[in-house]
Amino acid sequence: MKSLLTLVLFVSLQITAAVAGPVRIKDLVEFDGVRGNDLVGYGLVVGLNGSGDGLRNAPFTEEIMSNILERLGVNVTGEQFRPKNVAAVFVTASLPPFSRAGGRIDVTVSAIGDAKSLLGGTLIMTPLNAADGQIYAVAQGTIIAGGAAAEGNGAAVVEGVPTSGVIPSGARVEREIDFDFSSLSTLRMALLSPDFTTAERMERAVNDAYGRTVARMLDAGTVQVNIAATRAISPAHALSEIENIRVEPERRARVVVDQRSGTIVMGADVRISPVAVSQGNLTLRVQEAPLVVQPNPFANGQAVVVPRTEVALEEQEGTGLAVVPGGTSLSEVIAGLNALGVSPREMIDILKSIKAAGALHAEFLVR
Repeated sequence: MKSLLTLVLFVSLQITAAVAGPVRIKDLVEFDGVRGNDLVGYGLVVGLNGSGDGLRNAPFTEEIMSNILERLGVNVTGEQFRPKNVAAVFVTASLPPFSRAGGRIDVTVSAIGDAKSLLGGTLIMTPLNAADGQIYAVAQGTIIAGGAAAEGNGAAVVEGVPTSGVIPSGARVEREIDFDFSSLSTLRMALLSPDFTTAERMERAVNDAYGRTVARMLDAGTVQVNIAATRAISPAHALSEIENIRVEPERRARVVVDQRSGTIVMGADVRISPVAVSQGNLTLRVQEAPLVVQPNPFANGQAVVVPRTEVALEEQEGTGLAVVPGGTSLSEVIAGLNALGVSPREMIDILKSIKAAGALHAEFLVR
C-alpha cells in the first residue's frame, strides 16, 4: 500500500510540475478548420500463406475477388475456385489537414472474415472514401502484421493481433479537400479541456502579446481571434505567432481510478475534509468435499456418494473508526489516506464512500 501511494504521490507531483509552468497555446487548443478527415475502404489482401478466408464462411471474399479479376480482363463467370491465400479487409486511414495530391499517408488493414493472419499479405489497390462518398486516396502495398499465429493438430499459439496490420505510407492522396484557409477573417481556437479561467488567460496572453485587442473569449471552450487585428500577412502567419504564445492552464481537481489494475491517480488540487472511516472484510467460504462410500467386498451393492460441505465465515479485523484529517495539500491528503493501511482495492472503495459523503472535493472518474 505504501508503494502504491508513493506512486500516486510521484505521479501527482509530476502532473503538478507539468501544469505549473506556462504551456504553448498550440498544445491546449485545436484551430477551427485545421483538422483531419477519416477515410475507409473495402479491399482484398492476397499472398497469404494458407491463412486467408474460408470462402464458404465468407462469400463476400469470393465476390470481391471475382470483381477485381473481371476488371483486369479475366472472365471467371461460373468458375469454382477456393483459394486460401486471400482475405477481405477494411482499410482505414486519416487524411491530415492541408494534404496535397500526390502525398502519402499511413493506412490500417483489418480482416473482416475468418482469416487467421495477414502476415506477408499484399493489399490490392483499394479506393478510400470519406463521409461524403468521394474517393480521396488509393491504398496498396505489403502489410506489416501486428502479431503471429501458428497451430498444429493438438495446439495453437497466437501472439499479438495477426489479423490486423499497417502499411506505412501505403496510400496516395488523389483528391484535396477544398478549404481556403487564407480567406479567413476570424479564427476560433477550441480548448481541448474547456475551462473559463484558461480561456480568459489565453485571451489576455494573446492581447498582451500584440498590445491591442486581438482575441475575445466566447465561452469556456472557444477563443476567437480577429485576423485583421493581428496585422499579419496572412492567417497562416498569424497562427504561427499565436500558437507559440504561452499560457498557464487551469485544471480541475480530479481523482482517476482504474478498477481493473487498482491504479489511483490524484491531481494536485484534490482536497479532503475531515472524515471518519471504518473498513473491514467479511469472507464467506463454502467448500464441497464429497465422500465416496464403497460396498463391502462381494456384497451386492453400489458405491454411494455422501455429500460433505464445509462452511466458514471469517471477518478480518478492520481499521476501526479512523479519522482522516482534512488536507490542504496533496501530500497531506496522501498521508491521511496512507494512515488507513489498506490495500489498493479497498482504497478505491474508501475513496468512493468519501466522495459520496461529500468530503472529497474533486471530480471522481472511474474507468
